[in-house]
Amino acid sequence: MDDKQNSLAITLLAGGISAEREVSLLTGAQIAAALHRRGHRVFQADVAPTNLVALDHQPCDVVFPALHGTFGEDGGIQEILEQRRLPFVGSDSACSRLAMDKLATKQLLLDHGVATPDWQVVYAGKFKDSWVPASGIGYPCVIKPIAEGSSVDCALCRNAQEARAHLGATLPRHGSMLVERFIAGPELTVGIINGTPLPTIEIRSKASFYDYQAKYVRPDTQYLFDIDLPAAVLDTVRSAALETWRLVGARHLARVDIMVDATALQPAVLEINTMPGFTSHSLVPKAAQRAGISFDELCDRLVRMAHRDGAVAAAPRNRK
Repeated sequence: MDDKQNSLAITLLAGGISAEREVSLLTGAQIAAALHRRGHRVFQADVAPTNLVALDHQPCDVVFPALHGTFGEDGGIQEILEQRRLPFVGSDSACSRLAMDKLATKQLLLDHGVATPDWQVVYAGKFKDSWVPASGIGYPCVIKPIAEGSSVDCALCRNAQEARAHLGATLPRHGSMLVERFIAGPELTVGIINGTPLPTIEIRSKASFYDYQAKYVRPDTQYLFDIDLPAAVLDTVRSAALETWRLVGARHLARVDIMVDATALQPAVLEINTMPGFTSHSLVPKAAQRAGISFDELCDRLVRMAHRDGAVAAAPRNRK
């Protein structure tokens, strides 16, 4: 099935312009190696809004945009690929744009009865040194950009001094910041491949929370599959992840991050990531491995899904 006769010509995009560029390069290198091992022909290139030369490369059966953050995960590159009618791995531009916007995603979840932590938005033009979190948030609180990933500029703030300092430092870069109620309890993540959930992972970080260092640098972060929670709670976690996938309209792959209140055992969805990382620390490959899907097979499945979906989309419809 995966011999050279059935190989695909794949344009792999890695790098990009976002703050997650280095993560994307790591992701791209591992995906490229896996696809080569599966017999595919891989053309790897960087890309930017002002440099789309890679998209002209031929032959190209499928594009794998292994990009994160701005332009790579926010619908930018996806919209260009759609306009060029190039099949690609991952969610379409509308879903990518929605999922990257944490505020829009949280409002969508709230509108459909999916639990998510209380939040407020602080805007640069309205920020004052006397700022305090809204009722229902309090301290500690989590402050994060509305449209970034990999915990870039995300911080757990224990008091007013820490919160105001972090807002003062980050608002000039982002224009607005999301302030979210901190939920004390297990942090879980559910990878989803083609609408099927992978084994749930509990993340235990030695840091104060699962920040950039814990995700990509520190060797002491633990990833557990044997989770000490009631089966009913874990079922609710999976259901919330799948409902989030459905509501945003995700395709091919995604990862949903969920906190579980240690006292009430109530899951709350933090966000959905429509192009999760594929580094040695990354969670979707770990969960796939647990389910018996090797890294190489996972990458192969994704490009074949995209190729199949592209062929279906390009086929003429029967007319009656």
